[in-house]
Amino acid sequence: MRWVLALVAVVAGSVALLAPRGPQDVGPTVAGSPPAPVVVAEQVASDVPVPVSVSVPAIGLTSSLVTIGVDRTGALVPPADYAQAGWFADGPAPGAVGPAVLAGHVDSRSGPAVFFRLEELQPGARVEVGRSDGSTLAFEVTRVAEYPKSDFATAEVYGPTVDAQLRLITCGGEFDRSRRSYTDNIVVYATAV
Repeated sequence: MRWVLALVAVVAGSVALLAPRGPQDVGPTVAGSPPAPVVVAEQVASDVPVPVSVSVPAIGLTSSLVTIGVDRTGALVPPADYAQAGWFADGPAPGAVGPAVLAGHVDSRSGPAVFFRLEELQPGARVEVGRSDGSTLAFEVTRVAEYPKSDFATAEVYGPTVDAQLRLITCGGEFDRSRRSYTDNIVVYATAV
């Protein structure tokens, strides 16, 4: 069966919602440009098990995964729990062809969050994704990039790939107190091994 991954228009600073937010903060934290479309790719549907956990030994990260999606503006909505990572369920599952996306907060008002040390990763670091069938997939970090939210590399991060890849996304750069948001996003690129 063939299907088209036609899911989203992702706001240029879509993961701006990953900035520290308190219970009284609702809605997007970054105003600005209209949504930039994610490259739409036709993919073959598969029976790839869903991801249930992520582990990155190099930075001591272990988290279960919850499914996350986008809001009505197309912005990625991070997990409600700052200590938990999320899987963008409208995209490929880890192990399927394409860029599977995991996102999490960098910090909160009370301190470091699940992806606090993400920018410390180096090429060659191992990322393990546990799946619902009990199997574990291994990915190897190929690079770590930082993008201004005002010029987020939407097509590069979410665009089609020829193999199974993984993206780990969080906030980075300076914290803009007036917007209650970080200025940049950290994106870790990894490939299945």
